[in-house]
Amino acid sequence: MTFVLLTIAFVTVVALLAAAGAGKLARLDNASYPAALTRAATAFAAVITLAAAVAGALDALLT
Repeated sequence: MTFVLLTIAFVTVVALLAAAGAGKLARLDNASYPAALTRAATAFAAVITLAAAVAGALDALLT
């Protein structure tokens, strides 16, 4: 159970870092704050979706 919670926390931190990076790069590209926030949210959702897809594939392979 502990491993699952640590993995969830790690994925969340990685997703937040990717979102922060995407938002910062968008602002450096002279995007408005709402556009940068949209790009950050898209990056966050993409990382979470990718992690869920990988977890589902691994679950199917290992069971």
